[in-house]
Amino acid sequence: MIRTRLPLRFAVLVGAMLLAGPLRAQTLDYESVDGDAPSDKADAPRKGRGLTSRGAGGGPRTTIRPYIEATQNVLWELSPGDEVLTYSTIAAGVDMNLDGRRTQGAVSVRYERRISQSDRVPDGDTLSGLARVKHDLIPRTLSVEAGALAARTRVEGSGASTLNPLAANDAVSQVYSIYAGPAVSTHVGDVALAGSYMLGYTKVQQKDAVQLAPGQALTDIFDDSVSQSAQLSAGFAPGTVLPVGITASGSYFQEDVTNLDQRVRDMRAGVQVTYPVTMELALVGAVGYEDVEVSSRDAVRDANGVPVLGSNGRYVTDKSQDRKLAYDTEGFTWDAGVMWRPSRRTALSAFVGRRYDSTTYYGSFSYNPDARSSLTVAVYDNVSGFGGQVNRALRDLPTDFQVNRDPFNGQISGCAIGSQSGGCVNNALSSVASSVFRARGVNATYAHRIGRMQAGIGAGYIRRKYIAREDSVLGAANGLVDESFYVDAGLNGPIDRRSSFAVSAYAAWFQSGASSLGDVTTVGANAAYFRNLTDRLVATAAVGLDSVNRKVIEDEVIASGLVGLRYSF
Repeated sequence: MIRTRLPLRFAVLVGAMLLAGPLRAQTLDYESVDGDAPSDKADAPRKGRGLTSRGAGGGPRTTIRPYIEATQNVLWELSPGDEVLTYSTIAAGVDMNLDGRRTQGAVSVRYERRISQSDRVPDGDTLSGLARVKHDLIPRTLSVEAGALAARTRVEGSGASTLNPLAANDAVSQVYSIYAGPAVSTHVGDVALAGSYMLGYTKVQQKDAVQLAPGQALTDIFDDSVSQSAQLSAGFAPGTVLPVGITASGSYFQEDVTNLDQRVRDMRAGVQVTYPVTMELALVGAVGYEDVEVSSRDAVRDANGVPVLGSNGRYVTDKSQDRKLAYDTEGFTWDAGVMWRPSRRTALSAFVGRRYDSTTYYGSFSYNPDARSSLTVAVYDNVSGFGGQVNRALRDLPTDFQVNRDPFNGQISGCAIGSQSGGCVNNALSSVASSVFRARGVNATYAHRIGRMQAGIGAGYIRRKYIAREDSVLGAANGLVDESFYVDAGLNGPIDRRSSFAVSAYAAWFQSGASSLGDVTTVGANAAYFRNLTDRLVATAAVGLDSVNRKVIEDEVIASGLVGLRYSF
């Protein structure tokens, strides 16, 4: 059972939080002591042009572009068989860019209906989209933000999942995630005060657990979770009250996962000191206290001790059991790092420290040498379930992105690049296994405008170490480590006044910690040609090649082609 001293510890942490201070009290822009707070740069109104950003205009503007689309598709199965399949799609969607005095954001949502012309390609509906919006209720004081994701992924027996899936059967899952909450920032004299609260929900629609191979253990697929995060801080900048800046802060994170009633609770408080070496460089040191717990129940078992599966194919949680700890660490933490900001176009924060009872590394780097280029790198370390990880990835997206979509299934690429920053959700979506995990990873995006063409690339790596009760049905996952890598690149631009093109490529690698049989490699590329028949009607032709390599079954290689029409209102 959970220890009864938790309320006392929480009271101590809350007391520390009330003494705390915002990072914005300092002269340089850097991440919080927790290392997972989104950068303020992603929330600022955007000017200029990047790979997926709109061009600079004459002041704030909002664009709304609804459309309908119809395509005829052909699939040529090159491996393991040799079969040609056809199907049609009809779709409706809207792309919005919000750039007002108080509102910044981007929304892209699309509904697609697949109409089968073969038993191998069943009818189906897909909703996909990406959104992040921020609105200032009181300028520079009170704001609200929200983000959402809808994506179709391919699920493997090891729990690995990838965007741009080839599958059109039970191996396909639908992921939904949303978060929202307020943030406040103000000053009382020289003291800056800040606080925020975010509530998130994530759902994976997958009918059951999946099995790598006959005789292998089932991989329980994530169902849904509710996550909450709160931060409170107070502090002053260097040179105001003291020669150094001092910030006290506290944070609270909790995620409740329905699979076996898993719960992640991460509470921490600390004091950070910033010493300015020069106008551009500062040294940062912090000490704090953390209390992190992961707990769960077990599955219902039959008379033979075999775990019971419910109608949805997932393990049935034994509600009669008390919740028991799977992971528990508490004690002092420390962080040391450097912040470097030589200009408005360059910012670096790099930290090393100790948390989760081990060494940690985190930080960020952004570089915008001109209006045509942007580079963003983020390194992170946290404990959460699948839902909490997706929510964090959404919060790191810029508010001025335009999504790139696969021409054959309308799916988002996973990376969103704005005029001054970028982010990707690919790492967060690379495994839908239900177990809680510690995630260490890096995401990077780069965009560059070449004449009238726009090019961009996103890449990342994540290492998940799973946490589970050893006496539970998920016990086999405890301590296992899997790794995922991805790269996503694209180039688009005009050919002449009435035509344009887009080419993209992606690759993803998943290395299972349970068995090499779970390793999966996906690679794909496509090219599309667009011709404006009228100002609102566009004809499209596209070709593509996708492959999936596994050790369990034969490789899949599929060539694709389509022709279609899109009408924009």
